Amino acid sequence: MPTVVSTKETLYNVANRVATITLNRPDKLNAWTTLMESEVRSHMENAEQDDEVRVIVLTGAGRGFCAGADMSLLSAVAERGLDDRDLDHRDLDGREQVSRDGANRREGVAPDFQKKYSYFPAIEKPVIAAINGPVVGLGLVITLYCDLRLASDASRFSTTFARRGLIAEYGMAWMLPRIVGIANALDLLFSARTIDAPEALRMGLVNRVLPQETFLEKVQEFAQELASTVSPRSLRIIKRQVYEAMSQPLAEAFDISVREMMACFRTEDFKEGVAHFVQKRPPAFTGK
Repeated sequence: MPTVVSTKETLYNVANRVATITLNRPDKLNAWTTLMESEVRSHMENAEQDDEVRVIVLTGAGRGFCAGADMSLLSAVAERGLDDRDLDHRDLDGREQVSRDGANRREGVAPDFQKKYSYFPAIEKPVIAAINGPVVGLGLVITLYCDLRLASDASRFSTTFARRGLIAEYGMAWMLPRIVGIANALDLLFSARTIDAPEALRMGLVNRVLPQETFLEKVQEFAQELASTVSPRSLRIIKRQVYEAMSQPLAEAFDISVREMMACFRTEDFKEGVAHFVQKRPPAFTGK
């Protein structure tokens, strides 16, 4: 039976080995709040720990993915201002974040992937952003930390920060150029213009563009294909290799890949990978 959990600002559903997290403020175009952040993190961690889940999808309810930070938070900051202590220790709504960051510290994970939004790469399962409509500002930042980005042909994208007197927030200056290249990143950040899905695809900002009419269905088909046809152990290790290699020299990444390859030969999933191919049947990977 599918698992369905409804929290105040998100939905969590597990079916066919895919966990779907839905931002659920459709009347606000899923504008991001501190509560939403907390709920998403809880769902991500639950999905990671659930052996029945092999792939995670993050999407938005209604006609858009996420309109960025809730404007009521930005308006409040514009009115009252923040001092240096606020910038170091508080979220936009004034809540303390130090204790929350400490509670979420993960052993053996690089500091790069321990931050408030940059922890998605440390989740040991693929995280797919299903961008079902407009995605702006902080919403776009969040999609950058997902492993793959699938977009509907009705999607629109904007960094928006420069038009609000802001900067490239939450590590976007590091992540965006690695996805679209420096020139495209500066174009999107300087101009804060809105681009459509085909242009996002040409830039490499998204991996695929799918018809709006069947978008979520096609996303689920893709996620279920990953969940059922490839080794979850392979996915876990490949994801870690790719993100760790971003800060490694080639020789180190090469040596790690050789050690991981040799370790594969002793696993159930390697034996099953050979057996199902030879026997011409669907795989039955265990993740071990």
